Amino acid sequence: MSEMTYGAAIRSAIEWEMDRDPRVFIMGEDIGVYGGAFGVTMGMVDRFGKERVRDTPIAEEGIVGAGIGAALVGMRPIVEMQFSDFIMNAMDQVVNQAAKIHFMFGGRMSVPLVIRGPAGAGTGAAAQHSQSLEAWFHHVPGLKVIMPAFPDDARGLLLSAIRDPNPVVFFEHKLLYKLKGEVNETDEGLPFGRGIIRRYGAHATVVTYSLMVHRTLEAAEHLAKKGWDIEIIDLRSLVPMDVDLVVESVKRTGRLAICHEAVGRGGVGGEIAARVLESDAFDYLNSPLLRISGLNTPVPYSPPLEQAFMPSVDRIEQTLEAWLTQEVTSQ
Repeated sequence: MSEMTYGAAIRSAIEWEMDRDPRVFIMGEDIGVYGGAFGVTMGMVDRFGKERVRDTPIAEEGIVGAGIGAALVGMRPIVEMQFSDFIMNAMDQVVNQAAKIHFMFGGRMSVPLVIRGPAGAGTGAAAQHSQSLEAWFHHVPGLKVIMPAFPDDARGLLLSAIRDPNPVVFFEHKLLYKLKGEVNETDEGLPFGRGIIRRYGAHATVVTYSLMVHRTLEAAEHLAKKGWDIEIIDLRSLVPMDVDLVVESVKRTGRLAICHEAVGRGGVGGEIAARVLESDAFDYLNSPLLRISGLNTPVPYSPPLEQAFMPSVDRIEQTLEAWLTQEVTSQ
């Protein structure tokens, strides 16, 4: 185990796979000499050369299209979007090509492509560079969607993503790049579709992922001092999703809250809620479920407004406390 930042853990996974498999290469805007907008690929061009660390034009549709073509002829491309928002410029390639080729060719072709992108708000990058768009890709059959919250998970899940025969959309929250943690530097990848209970509790289950894992954990510690015992589930993988873990937790606690940074309308939280209501956990619910999310507005540039847009530790704590107090009182 080594201590490293979230960003360094991602770089470690990429370098590990590039050392191990000559088919693996990475391409994107300013990822070579400049090292990427967030420094994740710093120094890699010196180590692997320009053939395997490819700077590209500012043309996302072309970048993803080239990645799909390379994947179809046996390579293992990693495509870095400078900001995850820019993936929308390549939506036809992602949704109508990468996600569908395996199905439309009767399983004879596969697209082992990883599309990485820095996601989320909190850096003052304004509405076009701060979005959480995971629900768009969660909706598309044929794509896997991964959103790790800790350095060790980022490395292990990225190893698995690069080795996967299917296209994987891998979102990295900008505010997590400098987060430090213990990382297992082995060849073991982490399996998709397995969430983890970060905190055990008895009074309610909170399901979350990415940056919000850290904020809900902090809010839960504050609530513990007030007598509330909150269980926190980190999904890690949105597609596939560990619904069984959520269902069993809700059956123990009798309450379900969902927290994500993305806007609430049409968000992944609605799918999580539906999956629980369709399961036998429905009979165990003691209260209506709760969603805590980003506000239904573009991400503001103004720092105070941007902070108000995102679920903060204080908002999560206050919303959970009001919900729990009301539901316990009404019983």
